[in-house]
Amino acid sequence: MASARRIGAPDAKNRGVLLDAAEQLLLEGGYAAVTSRRVAERAGLKAQLVHYYFRTMEDLFLEVFRRRAEEGLGLLKTALESRQPLWALWRFSTMPEATRLTMEFMGLANHRKALRAEIVYYAERFREEQNKAIAAALQRYGVGTSDVPPVVWTVFATSVSQAIVMERALGMSSGHDETYKYCEAWLRRLEGEPLPAPDHDYQLRSEQSAPLGP
Repeated sequence: MASARRIGAPDAKNRGVLLDAAEQLLLEGGYAAVTSRRVAERAGLKAQLVHYYFRTMEDLFLEVFRRRAEEGLGLLKTALESRQPLWALWRFSTMPEATRLTMEFMGLANHRKALRAEIVYYAERFREEQNKAIAAALQRYGVGTSDVPPVVWTVFATSVSQAIVMERALGMSSGHDETYKYCEAWLRRLEGEPLPAPDHDYQLRSEQSAPLGP
């Protein structure tokens, strides 16, 4: 039977501070570094407050993921409505902080089924939005899709960033510059030189609140 104990309000300031702290620890040390004690220490709060706002650590991880995923959907929507949707999607897909978080959550999902289901749910939503935007852009630029469907371009764009971030974490760099050069040359043929992107369209909360490296 589920506990009837009180849980803190979802819009409470301390709850947001704890989510920020957990996200920073995920980026710095991976999911194994995220414990209730360390989250509280990073947030500058008492350890009891972690379980006042989140019944379990799984609940905490789920809320960190949902918050970032919802923010990402908003950023993606703004990007894909821009004058250069393909360049915007490329920028979005190659943001290192978002990719690193996604990979940490995927590793964690191997041990937490609820998180795995949530990742699949949001991944399908992201892919649906990306597919629609890429299909519309390719049609606008007169690019045929009989040989390479839009979904293939979507998978390609997102997979490149994930693979490169993973390899960089291992210390690899071979082929990275050449891959970026090839992808961006293809984008230039379709949309020309990239226009400056407004900072608020692509800036991540973690980059604003913590000095985290790629």
